[in-house]
Amino acid sequence: MTKKIKRPNWDEYFMKVAYLVSERASCLRRKVGAVLVKDKQILATGYNGAPSGIDHCEEVGCLREQLRVPSGERHEICRGLHAEQNVILQAARHGVSVCGSCLYITNAPCSICAKMIVNAGIEEIVVSDLYPDDMAKQILEEAKVKVRQYNISEAKTSTEQEPLKA
Repeated sequence: MTKKIKRPNWDEYFMKVAYLVSERASCLRRKVGAVLVKDKQILATGYNGAPSGIDHCEEVGCLREQLRVPSGERHEICRGLHAEQNVILQAARHGVSVCGSCLYITNAPCSICAKMIVNAGIEEIVVSDLYPDDMAKQILEEAKVKVRQYNISEAKTSTEQEPLKA
């Protein structure tokens, strides 16, 4: 008799990779990981943190934290890049087209990242945790980018997931 091996479904697999990638994040407030996928193949990964070659927030401090800026506000004063920005930039740096891809990310995108996702041609986003940015939801909905929430702890197959309501 052959023993059946439990394997993660594709959503669980790629979301677990996103969480692993988030462990490299250098942000003091939130660790976020992103994985771009096309045809069940990983194109690029990204996490949030300072640009290459400059000091990380743990070395120089976090201005948003010092000013007590609430989550979801004043992104422009952060020295770090978001995971979504980094994953798109990593793909571009290596000449990989992300058009038609799916983005797995540990947190839903902000409005700045949502605009980048739309213009990069990413067709679907699978998020684990939500983020307080109604404009991002509106932008993605208007651009017809499919957004789904996938919670690893619930471990449902991708066919059982309901679309995320904007």
